[in-house]
Amino acid sequence: MPVTSVESDAEALTMTLVADFPVGAERLWTVFTDPRQLERFWGPPGWPATFASFAFEVGGRARYSMTSASGEIARGSWEFLGIDAPRGFEVVDSFVDEDGEAIPGMPAMRMTFAFDETEGGSRLTNVTYFDSLEGLETVLAMGAVEGSTLAINQLDAVLQGLREFAQGKGTQLEILDDQHVRITRLIDGPRELVWRAHVDPELMRQWMLGPDGWRMTHREVDRREGGAYRIGWEPEPGTEGEPFGFDGEILLLDEPRRMVQTEHMTGTDYPSTINDLSLYEEDGATLVTLLIEYPDAETRDAVLATGMVEGMEQSFRRMERVVLG
Repeated sequence: MPVTSVESDAEALTMTLVADFPVGAERLWTVFTDPRQLERFWGPPGWPATFASFAFEVGGRARYSMTSASGEIARGSWEFLGIDAPRGFEVVDSFVDEDGEAIPGMPAMRMTFAFDETEGGSRLTNVTYFDSLEGLETVLAMGAVEGSTLAINQLDAVLQGLREFAQGKGTQLEILDDQHVRITRLIDGPRELVWRAHVDPELMRQWMLGPDGWRMTHREVDRREGGAYRIGWEPEPGTEGEPFGFDGEILLLDEPRRMVQTEHMTGTDYPSTINDLSLYEEDGATLVTLLIEYPDAETRDAVLATGMVEGMEQSFRRMERVVLG
């Protein structure tokens, strides 16, 4: 993982993040100063960022928002204080409302971003300065250390490009913490078609089947925020297994980029998960990312032990062969 340390200093009123990357400092500068690349990692998993404006000049401002799986929105604003291309820049980062006005009682923080060459590539040093110990403690209590670590650790895929980062690696699983896993798969095809494959019942029946020998028996969905869905499978003749299915509710829908839904195994008292699906296209390939939130580590491990990831890989191969081929 790129992040090597995140340390807070109550006396100096600072939080310092250090991360190392196998690319030159100029490449690192580019991803932090291009809003389309920046928004791919600035929000931590489950809180992707969108930069609505980005006036990259001294005195200019950038406005961004981060949206949770439940639709909660956190908004921020950068005021650019200094720019020293390509070595770094300095901003005031503020919590703002939907009109871009600072939220009373929330701290405004001065942040510096420094990009330095190293023997193996480059280093990011991000220092956040607070006006008071209360401001530092407020941000730490909001999960700043964990959130910034998870966010910056997403930079590898952005720096390398999707094909270099993921092509040929199949379905990849990352355990982020006790409750969250991230599953990624690169599909060699356009986002619009990959999205359709995930929401069109006729296309889903062709590929979303897991191991060979299963068929989808029903797929009912009210495709809107707040809408319910139900999906089920059964074994083909000669295949062992019992019919099963999932049901849930769509919490957030941003077509064709993101869909968040609850998932519950139909007919059981098993706890639900929150599944956050996002698609990103680059150079004709689409990165499918599924962030799953479990109620606890025990449930997480029980689900992963079913061979879920292997079944997803077989389904994705079928998608490439049947839907995209």
